[in-house]
Amino acid sequence: MDAVSSSSSAPLHVVLCPWLAFGHLLPYLELAERLAFRGHRVSYVTTPGNIARLPPVRPDMAPLIDLVALPLPHVDGLPDGADSTNKVPHGKSELLWKAFDKLGEPFSEFLGAACASGKRPDWLIVDIFHHWAAAAALEHKVPCAVFLLSSASNIASWDRRWSSWRADPAAAADKLAATGHEQPGTVPRYESKKKTQLFANHGPSGMSIVERFFLAVERCTVAAMRSCPEWEPESVALLNTTLMGRPVVPLGLLPPSPDGGRAATTTVDGDDANVRWLDAQPASSVVYVALGSEVPLSVEQVRELAHGLELAGTRFLWALRKPTSAVVDDEDVLPPGFIQRTRGRGRVAMGWVPQLSILAHGAVGAFLTHCGWSSITEALLFGRPLVMLPIAGDQGPNARIMEGKKVGMQVPRDEDDGSFDRQGVATTVRAVMLDEETRRVFVVNAKKLQGIVADSELHESYIDRFIQQLRYYYQK
Repeated sequence: MDAVSSSSSAPLHVVLCPWLAFGHLLPYLELAERLAFRGHRVSYVTTPGNIARLPPVRPDMAPLIDLVALPLPHVDGLPDGADSTNKVPHGKSELLWKAFDKLGEPFSEFLGAACASGKRPDWLIVDIFHHWAAAAALEHKVPCAVFLLSSASNIASWDRRWSSWRADPAAAADKLAATGHEQPGTVPRYESKKKTQLFANHGPSGMSIVERFFLAVERCTVAAMRSCPEWEPESVALLNTTLMGRPVVPLGLLPPSPDGGRAATTTVDGDDANVRWLDAQPASSVVYVALGSEVPLSVEQVRELAHGLELAGTRFLWALRKPTSAVVDDEDVLPPGFIQRTRGRGRVAMGWVPQLSILAHGAVGAFLTHCGWSSITEALLFGRPLVMLPIAGDQGPNARIMEGKKVGMQVPRDEDDGSFDRQGVATTVRAVMLDEETRRVFVVNAKKLQGIVADSELHESYIDRFIQQLRYYYQK
């Protein structure tokens, strides 16, 4: 990194509070390390189980990063240790929300103690659901920012949703399925149906996801987004620099170090069995398949995807996570005989894999992804075209953004229920991997976006500007 010197100003003390999911925990850790690299002190607050599962902080930044463990309060019915979304049993997610909201009191006590000890934080940076953390910031007079991990397009749509929700909460969900500059008719029906759930008051927790989000933003001074004008020129312009009246500061894409930076285990990437398998494959011949650590595929969907990969006939490396709802053994998640029939051209890994090393490998020709913002960033860091299978949250809008940039193709879905079949998987994989004309377009455009994602100087400059903004708003 080439950070701008901040020697003319005293180092900041920043408290970070990510949501209890790895798609949030890891970008917040990236931000923590970038702040520490510039000499600022960071308190990273999450549950003990999540701290144990985090990859190690880079040694040269560890002295300035304090990992603060706040145990998740007990809620009847939620198993012990279920303190992150990928640890919650199927059907128990509402209990996690209830326990999460109970974190508000111990967090306020932590913040109050920090202020009383003479170590008052200069800033609190919270995730989109942390309405109680933002409230604690107001109580203890600590400036608060909300860090939005979605695209600028998605953030722009929330500004419209807020206005509509304030006017008519009951009608807001149906009117505002589209994201950013999308027209409502372009959003699949199954996705619109899912969005209505965001506006529903949940059972045990008693608060909708949308209400949590709006309360968090309303209680903050500034918002930061994981995007920039170079990446989303139309959507950043559409956002017009404000969200619910709060200024929005681009933070860049927070791309990980291309060499992997750090590993989640002691395994050396070069000795990893998956990397060794890739070493034996021809250049650009393998589609890497990974749908994230928390994508809720059923066993039936996993098997349909497997059949699609088999029909496609291409080489594949599949980082498969067993569905949380599965009641079968690991070896029975896949269709009978699948491993034997695809032996030699396919490999299934059911544990941790060094994803950055895999995406960087010359044998990988495309990435079949759920289109989480982090996964898209990692794929395009190495110029990999996308086979897109969005499942939940902002993944559908993300996939449409990437379709618009012509870096990949979505697997066809049923308009009403969002289901996919093996033929659709096979056809899409073949188009991205084997159709020369189609693939050429995707590769060229992916390489263009690689120039943006891999521009470390660009993204580090956004971190520097963000810190300058924190100083500016702190002094106001």
